[in-house]
Amino acid sequence: MCRIVVVNSVTLDGVTQAPGHPDEDRRDGFAHGGWAAPYGDSVFAEAMAKSMSTTGALLFGRRTYEHFHAVWPNQPEPNPFTDVLNRTRKYVASRTLTEPLPWQNSTLLAGEAADAVRALKQQPGKDVVILGSGALVRSLMAHGLIDEFLLAIHPVVLGSGQRLFDGSMASLRLTESVTTTTGVVVATYRSEEGTR
Repeated sequence: MCRIVVVNSVTLDGVTQAPGHPDEDRRDGFAHGGWAAPYGDSVFAEAMAKSMSTTGALLFGRRTYEHFHAVWPNQPEPNPFTDVLNRTRKYVASRTLTEPLPWQNSTLLAGEAADAVRALKQQPGKDVVILGSGALVRSLMAHGLIDEFLLAIHPVVLGSGQRLFDGSMASLRLTESVTTTTGVVVATYRSEEGTR
């Protein structure tokens, strides 16, 4: 049986919206895009690489899938994440996309996301990792389907933006943490009772 693991960057006030660049996601007038960019370092890169080594497949919501597809297949090969992202099996939860999906190794999940992910969890193999995809994460949390969170908690407060745990409850246990040279706490939390 595989695990469902969320890998996400968050601010101290829980915002996950548009960490990568200014135009990533301007929904609701969000003007703070790119907030995570100044905090990258080798410690952070090592923690993400370690996470990718246990990844058997990726799981995306529609918006994050489309954003990643627009960026990653066009990256220069020396980037260590490009090849991994391109060749890894990708599952997409969406009610609006149709197959065939444009990014190699992508499969559209049929039916309700919770039912499809529950079936994925029954398969043997490495972790199924959710990158970004806040709405999908919250939906799966409500069904108790998230096993672990790897959160890169950045030392910044934005005061607005979409939050990872907005309206969700979870009982989590810290199993590992490392602090980067820029003050990001990369923390791994296991679900104690299943999220709800």
